[in-house]
Amino acid sequence: MKPALTAGGYSPPPQAGEGLGERVINITGPKKISLSPALSRLRERGQQRTSTFWPRLIFLIACLQISFAQAADTLYLYNWNNYISDATVARFEARCGCKLVQDYYSDNEEMLAKLAAGASGYDLIVPTGNAVEALLRSHQLRPLDKSKLNNLGNLKPEFRNTFFDPANRYSVPYAYTVTLLGYNVEKLRALNLPTDTWALIFEPRYLKQLKGRVTVLDSQRELMAAALRYLGYSVNDADAAHWKQARDLILRAKPYWAAFNASSYIKELTVGNIWLAHGYSSDMHQARSDAEKAGRPFHIGYAIPREGAVLALDSMVLHKTGRQPELAHRFIDFMLEGENSAELTNLIGSGNPNHAAMRYIDQRIADNRAVFPDARSLQRLEMLRDLDRKQRRVLNRIWTEIKLR
Repeated sequence: MKPALTAGGYSPPPQAGEGLGERVINITGPKKISLSPALSRLRERGQQRTSTFWPRLIFLIACLQISFAQAADTLYLYNWNNYISDATVARFEARCGCKLVQDYYSDNEEMLAKLAAGASGYDLIVPTGNAVEALLRSHQLRPLDKSKLNNLGNLKPEFRNTFFDPANRYSVPYAYTVTLLGYNVEKLRALNLPTDTWALIFEPRYLKQLKGRVTVLDSQRELMAAALRYLGYSVNDADAAHWKQARDLILRAKPYWAAFNASSYIKELTVGNIWLAHGYSSDMHQARSDAEKAGRPFHIGYAIPREGAVLALDSMVLHKTGRQPELAHRFIDFMLEGENSAELTNLIGSGNPNHAAMRYIDQRIADNRAVFPDARSLQRLEMLRDLDRKQRRVLNRIWTEIKLR
């Protein structure tokens, strides 16, 4: 890694491990740059002859200008892994004449912890609703200038004015997933098991036939949400007695599960090692596609449990420490164009909150009710809300007990 060039007290973007994965000069406002140290060194070395001094000085100024231009034309995006296609990135860079640099996170908690630890310099982040709540509560977001978002009208009405940002002052919906059940069609059909209920991962009468072939997400919020919905409660229910019921339900089912798995379950489902997975709709879409491409002798299906489930809406937000709000607005408006928005759905099977994107989406994905729930199914879906500190402590204790027992 080359060392960053700093001038006049300007702060460079954070280093890898702090925030951004690479360092370049960053300009946050007009400042004069003193070249006197450089001139002094030239005098000391006796290199002030006209024949060599001026070419060196011109070269130094050119290097500074190039560095400044690179900083001014770089957009820093903190995003989920594999959450934008390479083609989309290339098209945006060509349009804006800029560079898009990404850092990645695999969990909202990871992203929030990194920012809390001091990471800065991100122009855009793509958090889920409850994480947007947390960022707003800690005053980390910059309000949007909607006069710069000509394509804002492309959003579907049902994804505007969310609980975490009622007037969309700070956030623009990007994509969504539904937490559901993915399964090996042939195996579950042979066992004559239902595929549309959380009972499949919680009830011993079903689990006895699936022992060692089931994985659940290694996520306290997601697993507790599934248990709460199965018990008839909201995914955001924080009643201590209801949490205890959910914990007991999970502990009863745990001996039958193969693993808590939030990363490799796609592959395990694709190759046939597991037959049932609690996971995200986009992951199940990938598992189905991978199994088909590999010519597996089985098919992957996925369905929203009839008891209800979690809908995770990810939105684009501007972080206060970002240095390129103008460029960030251009990126948001670019992603609101139907064709650009559709590219992500076609890539990973994510749900899409943009009505202008629908005509560009692969018909098989658009017709999948687990990816694009109908109005009746949407009524059974809930977004997770942020927890306060006391609730987090209680849930952490419950989760520790679940994992250790």
